[in-house]
Amino acid sequence: MSLRDDVAPDTLGVDLGEDGVTVEYLDGREVFYRGVPRAVEGSVRSGPGKDVHVLVTDETETRGVLTYVNDRTTAADILAETGVGRVIVEDGTEQSLFPGVDVAVSAHRVTVSVDFDVVDGRVFVFLEDDLGEDSVEVVPPGSE
Repeated sequence: MSLRDDVAPDTLGVDLGEDGVTVEYLDGREVFYRGVPRAVEGSVRSGPGKDVHVLVTDETETRGVLTYVNDRTTAADILAETGVGRVIVEDGTEQSLFPGVDVAVSAHRVTVSVDFDVVDGRVFVFLEDDLGEDSVEVVPPGSE
């Protein structure tokens, strides 16, 4: 598998804690996204060159799917072992990531939009680069 293949995500364990969000990979390891996610209504747009990870939980908020957007550094077999998905979205296009969650890419920026009539759980977007990380929860308009 190449570094440009889409990889379907598996359902992973999720813990929404007071200090951040923990996701348990299929291989038993965990990733911790630090900080309480800030609420953003409807959609979120990354800065250019950010690593974008999208977590969509189920209605229990204890399970979810985690997908990397345009990750070109992680081998597909490693993603498959951990249960993390990957989607490659070309510049100027949009793609459905999960029912009710779409991603679009323009000028190296990723926009994650959510249709809350379709999504039963919560949607988190984690934005990272060498300078830092940001945690966002996309919420319905008017709920902030």
